Amino acid sequence: MNNIKRLNIFVNETGEFGFGPKASKLYGISFTFHEQDIKIENEIKNLNDRLIKIGYSGMIHMADLIMKRGDYSNFSIITRKNIFKAIYHFSRKIKVKYKTIIIDKKYTNDSTILRQKLSIEINKMINEHRNYFNKFEKFEYKRDFDHKEKRLFRVSDMLIYIDKYDYKYKNKMKFSNSEKFFFTKDEIRKILRELNKKRF
Repeated sequence: MNNIKRLNIFVNETGEFGFGPKASKLYGISFTFHEQDIKIENEIKNLNDRLIKIGYSGMIHMADLIMKRGDYSNFSIITRKNIFKAIYHFSRKIKVKYKTIIIDKKYTNDSTILRQKLSIEINKMINEHRNYFNKFEKFEYKRDFDHKEKRLFRVSDMLIYIDKYDYKYKNKMKFSNSEKFFFTKDEIRKILRELNKKRF
């Protein structure tokens, strides 16, 4: 049993399936693929040490971090950007693969069609990388995350926010004031260049 090759898949989403006046304009889902036999304990320790020095060791929620809400409501922009840099550099250093799917809801009009589009994109990803997935004998879904897995889950949270930001920029969609204030265009371009090296 110890020789079973496992692939851990961490998934995060943004938006919802609703179409009301206050509903999100985009629905997105991101995947972080981590081969379980690839050790990342040192990277986890470095991330946690860096966060302790910054003064925040909790879970990183990108939307709240950028919007200055919740745990981050009393943090300065410098502290919040340092927290972002910590999870970003962690995601850049670990040996994982990423995939994000963004669906613009203006091109659909109900939740059934949205689910169909999402299913098509996920199946496309699986088929395009079937040789990679076939290397693994087991895929595990877990409700209870350990400390390592929580950090990997937050990588998916960071990734989907960055990719949603990029989609909005390319399609001339409106940004919130917080989004415009938090990132510069040059920062986003640099972040995407690095993350694109790990894309499916």
